[in-house]
Amino acid sequence: MRERDLNENPGNREMTQRRGARARPVRLALLALLFAGARGWADAAPSAAMLEPVHGLVQFMSTLPAGQHPRVFASRGLCVIEDFAPYLFCGPRAASRWEAGFRAHAHEGALSELAARFEAAYDFSQSEDRAYFSLPTTWTGRTQGRSFEEHGAWSFVLLREAGGWRIVAYGWGVTRYTEQSS
Repeated sequence: MRERDLNENPGNREMTQRRGARARPVRLALLALLFAGARGWADAAPSAAMLEPVHGLVQFMSTLPAGQHPRVFASRGLCVIEDFAPYLFCGPRAASRWEAGFRAHAHEGALSELAARFEAAYDFSQSEDRAYFSLPTTWTGRTQGRSFEEHGAWSFVLLREAGGWRIVAYGWGVTRYTEQSS
């Protein structure tokens, strides 16, 4: 049997051309919607104002200024999950307990030269005065005199208060850790 090209019949060719002409605007419209949707997805990210408390937290953790306390946490409802004891910091004294825990963790590990590098935020969502996003992060620095690199992700929930966006919850999870031998 011989395969036949539908365009061999002039009537079919004309009908195919008409269908193609009609389908072209539909295809272009669908393509435009796809790109607009992808662009909207890519544009969905925390604003610079939302990232301010995150950068403030990193600054505090990197420098641990004596006599100063982090000013990035919400005034109430704070809950933090961390990889240092006691791992869960919730309730009215959560900020001061987290600070004490991190200072002890930094002291025990002899942490120094801390720096954080962020990738693009994922899964951003905002509902009224709350926002959520996940932030892939790489920490570098020194522990016990050895260089380290820690990859992980923070999941943040922010709350808009009178003074701007504040962290009402976050969880940290390590996905990979390397340390140079001495």
